[in-house]
Amino acid sequence: MTAGEKAKALAEQAEGKATKAMGQAVGNERVTAEGQAEKSTGHARQAKEDVKDVFKR
Repeated sequence: MTAGEKAKALAEQAEGKATKAMGQAVGNERVTAEGQAEKSTGHARQAKEDVKDVFKR
Protein backbone atom coordinates (compact mmCIF):
# COMPACT_ATOMS: atom_id res chain seq x y z
CA MET A 1 0.00 0.00 0.00
CA THR A 2 1.41 3.34 -0.91
CA ALA A 3 1.94 5.71 1.98
CA GLY A 4 -0.31 8.34 0.43
CA GLU A 5 -3.23 5.99 -0.08
CA LYS A 6 -2.79 4.49 3.39
CA ALA A 7 -2.82 7.95 4.94
CA LYS A 8 -5.88 8.91 2.92
CA ALA A 9 -7.74 5.77 4.06
CA LEU A 10 -6.86 6.36 7.70
CA ALA A 11 -7.84 10.02 7.46
CA GLU A 12 -11.23 9.10 6.00
CA GLN A 13 -11.78 6.57 8.76
CA ALA A 14 -10.87 9.06 11.49
CA GLU A 15 -12.96 11.85 9.99
CA GLY A 16 -15.93 9.51 9.58
CA LYS A 17 -15.59 8.31 13.16
CA ALA A 18 -15.53 11.90 14.43
CA THR A 19 -18.51 12.89 12.30
CA LYS A 20 -20.47 9.85 13.47
CA ALA A 21 -19.68 10.63 17.12
CA MET A 22 -20.72 14.25 16.66
CA GLY A 23 -23.99 13.18 15.05
CA GLN A 24 -24.69 10.80 17.92
CA ALA A 25 -23.85 13.47 20.50
CA VAL A 26 -26.34 15.97 19.08
CA GLY A 27 -28.89 13.33 18.14
CA ASN A 28 -28.76 13.98 14.40
CA GLU A 29 -29.29 10.70 12.54
CA ARG A 30 -28.37 12.14 9.14
CA VAL A 31 -24.95 13.33 10.34
CA THR A 32 -24.42 9.99 12.09
CA ALA A 33 -25.18 8.15 8.84
CA GLU A 34 -22.86 10.43 6.85
CA GLY A 35 -20.07 9.73 9.33
CA GLN A 36 -20.63 5.99 9.08
CA ALA A 37 -20.60 6.20 5.29
CA GLU A 38 -17.32 8.11 5.29
CA LYS A 39 -15.80 5.65 7.73
CA SER A 40 -16.89 2.76 5.49
CA THR A 41 -15.35 4.48 2.47
CA GLY A 42 -12.04 4.62 4.32
CA HIS A 43 -12.26 0.94 5.18
CA ALA A 44 -13.07 0.09 1.55
CA ARG A 45 -10.10 2.13 0.32
CA GLN A 46 -7.82 0.33 2.78
CA ALA A 47 -9.16 -3.07 1.72
CA LYS A 48 -8.59 -2.21 -1.95
CA GLU A 49 -5.00 -1.26 -1.25
CA ASP A 50 -4.46 -4.42 0.81
CA VAL A 51 -5.66 -6.54 -2.13
CA LYS A 52 -3.32 -4.68 -4.47
CA ASP A 53 -0.45 -5.39 -2.08
CA VAL A 54 -1.22 -9.11 -2.08
CA PHE A 55 -1.00 -9.29 -5.87
CA LYS A 56 2.25 -7.31 -5.98
CA ARG A 57 4.06 -10.07 -4.07
